[in-house]
Amino acid sequence: MNREDWQNLPLGQETRYESSYNPKLLHPIPRSVSRAQLGLEGQALPFSGADEWWGFELSWLNPKGVPQVAVVRFRFAASSPAMIESKSFKLYLNSYNQTEFPSRDAVQATLERDLSSAAGSDVAVTLFDVEDVALDVHRPTGVCLDGLDIEARTYQPDAALLKLEESGEVAEEVLYSHLLRSNCPVTGQPDWATVVIEYRGPALKRAALLAYIISFREHQDFHEHCVERIYCDLQKLAEFEKLTVCARYTRRGGLDINPLRTSTGEIVFPGRFARQ
Repeated sequence: MNREDWQNLPLGQETRYESSYNPKLLHPIPRSVSRAQLGLEGQALPFSGADEWWGFELSWLNPKGVPQVAVVRFRFAASSPAMIESKSFKLYLNSYNQTEFPSRDAVQATLERDLSSAAGSDVAVTLFDVEDVALDVHRPTGVCLDGLDIEARTYQPDAALLKLEESGEVAEEVLYSHLLRSNCPVTGQPDWATVVIEYRGPALKRAALLAYIISFREHQDFHEHCVERIYCDLQKLAEFEKLTVCARYTRRGGLDINPLRTSTGEIVFPGRFARQ
C-alpha cells in the first residue's frame, strides 16, 4: 500500500453500517508508508511508544438481549507493523451493536483477538464503566506556549523553524500547545490536538517551537505519523538526554487517537484533556 492507495480506504467512501459482528471490516495500514518519508525504512526505530485510542460508542447485547455499553481503551504498540484506519475501526465497533455476547470479558477477548490480528502485534484492551473515574478530564502539566507573541506564516511542517536557545543552557521541562492541527490524508478533514513535549537537554527556543507546531496546520498525514515527524525533527535538532512527544487528538466518530513516542522506554500517557 502507498499513499495513492489511501484514497480507496473506507474513510473516504460512502459506507453501510453493519450491526452484526464482522471483524473483516477492519482495514490495517502499514506504518512503513509514512515512516519511509522520515528516513526510518529498514532501520531500528529511534523511539518506543504506543497509540492509545479511546472508544465511546461501544455497545453489545447480553444473553437476554439487553444492550450493554462501555467506554474502551486500546493500546497499540508503536512497533506494530500496521495501524488501523479510523473509519474501518468505527464500522467494526458498530458491528457489535446487535450481537449477543455471553459476558463483558468475552467482548474484551474478541476485541483483543481481532485488533491484534489486524495490527500484527498484541493490542491491550480495557473496558470501563461510563461513570468510571478513569474518564475524568485533566489539565496539562507544564508550560503552555500558546500565549507567546509570535508571527507565523508557515503552514507546512518545516524543521528549519526549530531553534535552540543561544545561551546553550540545559533545560528539563514540559511544554505544550493546543494549536496542533493537521488534516486527514484521505478526506482532508481537520484533526485537532494538544501536543505535549517533555525533554531534558539543550534548551528549546519556545517561540520557535510554537511556530513549528503551527506549521502542521495544512499538513496531510495520520495522527501517528505527525507525532513521529515531530519527534524525529526534534531528535535531529539536538542530542536530548530524554525526549517524549505525545498528542491527544479530539474525538471524531466516537474515537480519539493519542500517539506517544519516547526515548525513555517509559510509556506514560498524560490524562485526558478537556477537548476529548
